[in-house]
Amino acid sequence: MIKIGLIGCGRISKNHFEAIAQQPDAQCIACCDIIEDRAQEAAQQHNIPTWTTSYDQMLSDTNIDLISICTPSGLHPEHGIQAAKAGKHVLTEKPMACRLAEADELIKACDEAGVKLFVVLQNRLNPSIQLVRRAFEEGRFGQIYMITSNIFWTRPQDYYDMATWRGTWKLDGGAFMNQAAHYVDMVQWFGGPTEEVKSITATLARNIEAEDTGSAIIRFQGGTIGSINVTMLTYPKNLEGSITILGEKGTVCISGVAMNKIEHWEFTDHQPYDLELEKANTHPSSVYGFGHRLYYKDVIKCLLEKSEPISNGVEGRKSLYLLEQIYSSSG
Repeated sequence: MIKIGLIGCGRISKNHFEAIAQQPDAQCIACCDIIEDRAQEAAQQHNIPTWTTSYDQMLSDTNIDLISICTPSGLHPEHGIQAAKAGKHVLTEKPMACRLAEADELIKACDEAGVKLFVVLQNRLNPSIQLVRRAFEEGRFGQIYMITSNIFWTRPQDYYDMATWRGTWKLDGGAFMNQAAHYVDMVQWFGGPTEEVKSITATLARNIEAEDTGSAIIRFQGGTIGSINVTMLTYPKNLEGSITILGEKGTVCISGVAMNKIEHWEFTDHQPYDLELEKANTHPSSVYGFGHRLYYKDVIKCLLEKSEPISNGVEGRKSLYLLEQIYSSSG
């Protein structure tokens, strides 16, 4: 049984608590938040035995094997390094940091402590995305010419006003760094190392430091051209979270609000699983999808069987590197 402590009982923590509760070989035994009422409420709602406002106190619990970090993005490295020094494995929400240098410090701390580092990139485990990845690894696309991703969501001003850290450069970043992080990861997962990035970002309607809208064009080292378009200003609700891959021998579009629905699937060859596409479509109630449950399943398997996770610190760093390129090229 893997015992878990969670820090940061805000918006995303619900997905973690519920996902952990569905794992037969894991249990969340403690939660922590600097806001006392929030920590206590989370413990009561999700049947967590212990809650605290002291992170040091939670880290001192020798029963805890893994710390799940759900605090603001800019605090992920600090909290992860503290956990690693306490001998705990580290699971951090995306992005693993707001700055690449801090991500490297986190990776180094986990390596030196001999603990595992997991970065939550749960959309990689979407059934639809897993099918695309299978086709990709089998070489069914041939040469890939273009990869595009659209994230047309909405985040009203009151979303940002709920917490002072939201939309700040220090602790959050903007639409690319926060909301589009999974899609940036997906584009680089299929595109590979980058050669050139050009982008435009703007703060068009929200009263925040960072951007609410932007577009990036990427040339990958293999020659593929990529593009990512993101806005938090879609009227009146979330519209699309998609990725399209155009190749020499195949074209695929995965859309829906969270890369959850196969819209187009066509290759020059045919495989038996092509007839089972509908089974890969899911119907999530939010843009978070169902990936956290599958992600924790992968993490627990890794810890118990000493297998390799689908996304570790090195993988998390790749998408953060691209995010830094997007921001630096926007001026």
